[in-house]
Amino acid sequence: MTTLDYSPLSSRVTGQDLREFRDVPGVSESHLTGAAAIVALMAVLVVGAVVVGVIGQSLFAAFTSSGAEALPIPLVFLLIVGVLIAGMVIHRRVTRLRLLRLYRFATTNGLTLRTNTEVPGYPGSIFAIGSGRTVTEMLSRADGPTVDIGDLRYTTGSGKNRTTHQWGFVAIRLDRMMPQMILDAKSNNFLGTNLPVSFSRNQVLSLEGDFDRYFTLYCPREYERDALYVFTPDLMARLVDEAALFDVEIVDDWMFLYSASPFDLADATALARIFRIVDTVGAKTLDRTERYADSKVVSGAVAAASGAPLGARMSANVVAPGGRRLRRGLSVGTVVVFIGVAIYAIVSFLPFFRLS
Repeated sequence: MTTLDYSPLSSRVTGQDLREFRDVPGVSESHLTGAAAIVALMAVLVVGAVVVGVIGQSLFAAFTSSGAEALPIPLVFLLIVGVLIAGMVIHRRVTRLRLLRLYRFATTNGLTLRTNTEVPGYPGSIFAIGSGRTVTEMLSRADGPTVDIGDLRYTTGSGKNRTTHQWGFVAIRLDRMMPQMILDAKSNNFLGTNLPVSFSRNQVLSLEGDFDRYFTLYCPREYERDALYVFTPDLMARLVDEAALFDVEIVDDWMFLYSASPFDLADATALARIFRIVDTVGAKTLDRTERYADSKVVSGAVAAASGAPLGARMSANVVAPGGRRLRRGLSVGTVVVFIGVAIYAIVSFLPFFRLS
């Protein structure tokens, strides 16, 4: 089991510590720059002007009714701007304090902290969606199996339909190349999957026991035996006990666990839970996949020999094209929209349904 020292996350931090916490490679605060900074400044000025107008009018009425001299509007404006600036300074200090503690935690435990960086070349389904893809925070462990724990942010749409999406993820490097398999957790679904991509339902495989109450398993057609080889009863039990709130994806030589909301990596309780999942679900998955070989790419002679040496069966660490990726399908939302448009068209264009 992973033994970590969580005390740095609540350690004392002095002003000198904060001043010295600068120019750490790979670690930076999120700052607004360029056009974004200009837009933010204009927004603050507009809000400030509105607030000044409202407060100034109220003060003017109050002072004139009492016979006192009206309070100068510029003074009110300066007071409000001062409050806004103070709020920004406090927010930045709190952010830097949190980041410093998280950095201390990483260095104490032999981890690497990176912030506001490009998304690594993960093959997972959520990492190729939208634009502006950024890993806002990520803790990485290089010793033993590679483990990355982080938060992903990206945007979809444009204009009024522009939406920012945030995910928490755990990435565990596997020893072998695997067919793509998805465990869609039912606990976070509403009218279909919460994942940003959908898969054809004819790839769903039912597993034994009550596992289907917690997850929907997708695996490529003709890879059902491979899925049963990986998802043994003991692994299924660990998934239900420890990771029922997460969507799980195995693809290429990676295993991903997805959280529909970002992680708070500076929360010791949340981190302890994540590392427990790595030590239980992740370790068991590594155990179940370390000797996997796709029989469709192993030579016929080796595949036919039940007593073939392990090295011969595993010589080709690759998955056949038919198993590398699941076939995509239509989401429930897309189907609902299509049905709605069809009903509208029928009501609008058939004379029998027209309203007089």
